[in-house]
Formats: sequence, structure tokens, C-alpha cells
Amino acid sequence: MFPTLSLGPLVLPTAGLVYILGAWVALSLVERSARRLAIDSEAAYTLCAVVLAAGFVGARLVFVALHWPAYQDNLPGIVWPLTSGFNVWGGLLFGLTAGFFYGRARRLAWAATLDAVAPGLLLALMAVSLADFLAGPGYGKPASVPWAISLFGIRRHAVQLYEIGVGLAALLLWWWLAGRRSFAGQLFLVATAVYSGGRLFVDAYRANAWLTSTGFHMLQIICLAVLLASVFLLARQGPIGQEVNRE
Repeated sequence: MFPTLSLGPLVLPTAGLVYILGAWVALSLVERSARRLAIDSEAAYTLCAVVLAAGFVGARLVFVALHWPAYQDNLPGIVWPLTSGFNVWGGLLFGLTAGFFYGRARRLAWAATLDAVAPGLLLALMAVSLADFLAGPGYGKPASVPWAISLFGIRRHAVQLYEIGVGLAALLLWWWLAGRRSFAGQLFLVATAVYSGGRLFVDAYRANAWLTSTGFHMLQIICLAVLLASVFLLARQGPIGQEVNRE
């Protein structure tokens, strides 16, 4: 695709640029969402900033720990360059842990805060899909549909663009329902259900999907579990339409 962007003598990785821009837009969106829901925008913004910072550091540290022989004689390489070498699970662990303790310290109302955070999370996931599309590590199955894209000399499903479409649908639905929620946490659950349901369908078109030993798509299994949990929690609370009590 477009793994790098040349600006004169500079050659910049497009994935890195998308991540940086995506983080900035996601944080701005969280702040705006919190204001729309009449909750503490500064606390929601800072929570997400803490999660991102801790996740970034954690993802790098876990990667270095797992590949320590490559760094023990090159200690500066731990902090530079940072264009590659991150562990997703380490980032999630560090980020969520830091966010949990920050939320406890600030005594945040978790359900309402998650409502405000949902748009930023969706935007961040869309940024990951866009970076994947531009850098080219992920690709779809061969396809003959009119909107297929050419990659490695083969026309394929643009799975990353499908993922962005799913995120956009969930984001638009969140915005439409923002003034109609009937309980705190409902917007987060609805957005989660829509996104996980969409990814459950879209991942079937990915050629390099993460598979189990029996051939099942691991991401589809995770998305199905998240979708069922979200629908179950929504069903327990009642219908959408009555505005939440913000006292």
C-alpha cells in the first residue's frame, strides 16, 4: 500500500503518523463526548491520556523483555527507534491497569465515563485499521467484487476499510443515541455490540486472520463473546428512549 511518506529528505512511516493523529483525534473526541453527556470532560480526557501513555510504554517494555537478547548489548535501542517493536497484550495490560487505578483515585462513575470514552475508543480502532491498510500487514481474501483492491498482484477484499466502516456506523449510532439513553453505560454497550457484531462478520473476509489450532478465527470468537455479553447487559436494563437521570 503506502508504508512510507516521503517529505523531502524525510521518509516517515504512515502507520506511525496515523497512530499519532488517531490518538489526538480520539482524545479530542472523548472530551467533546463527555461535554455532550454533561460529565467531567477533564477527567475523561485525562483517563484516556493515562491509558494511552501507559499502554505505549507497557507495549514497548514487554516487547523488549520478550526479546531481551537483542537489546542487552544495545540499551539505546530500547528507546530508539520506536517505529516498531511493541507487544499488544503488554500494552493492554499496562494501559487498562493504569486507567483502573486512575479511575479509582478520581472516583469516577465508571458507567457514565465509559459512555464518554466509547467514541474515542471507536476512533482509535478505526485508526488501527487505517494504519493496517496503509502499511499493508493485513489483507483480505481474493475477491471479484467491484470494490476489491489490488494487493500482491491479486484483487482482494479491503477488510481494513470494512473495519473502518463498522467503526463509523457504531460511532454515528452513539452520536444519535446520546440524548436518548435510559441508563449510564448504555451508549458504551450499544457501541460495543455494534462494533463487535460488525467485526464478527468482517473478519470472515480477512486472509491472514488469527486462527486457533482447529482453524477457527480467534477474533471472531472474541467478538461473539463480547457481542453476547453486551446484548445480555442491554436486555437486563430495558429499552432505549428515556433520558438518563444525571443527578
